[in-house]
Amino acid sequence: MSEHKEPQHQDHRLKDAYERVLSRLKEGAGELNRENLQKELDEAVEFEAEVEEFTRDELSLLRAWVERDLKEMRRYLGAGGEGVASWLGIDLSMLSRKVVESLLSIADRSLVERERLEEDLEASRADYTAGEMAAPGRMACTHCDAIVELEGITRIEPCHQCGHRYFVRAPLG
Repeated sequence: MSEHKEPQHQDHRLKDAYERVLSRLKEGAGELNRENLQKELDEAVEFEAEVEEFTRDELSLLRAWVERDLKEMRRYLGAGGEGVASWLGIDLSMLSRKVVESLLSIADRSLVERERLEEDLEASRADYTAGEMAAPGRMACTHCDAIVELEGITRIEPCHQCGHRYFVRAPLG
């Protein structure tokens, strides 16, 4: 009988710790950009190590799970997702108020960075940025895929369709 109780006890401890980590992230100051998230996550997991007897493996798992979920949530919201409830795919009333408040707070802090995150993603795919000089040819905006024809060596202007600044070469065909 005790063999079955132990994993449940461990699950309960990890579930509680996960909630506490979310709670600590909710209380954090400022926007939740990548650097802040890593730092706050480290601090929250470190705090868990002090208040509860966890193995190093359990702490690593806990950190990885929270980080994975927050990254997924931020990616979903950054892609124009309609909010935490639809990301979770469940009715928020099924969750504890504490978890809901934590997730909504973390989402709000992450949304501050949504535009910057989208721009970072576009920039990481881009080879050319508005303001740079470039050889003639076809360019495509990484945001809206609009084609820009450069007729000669010229300074790249922001996209005439959407105003974004990042481009890739767009060969014919």
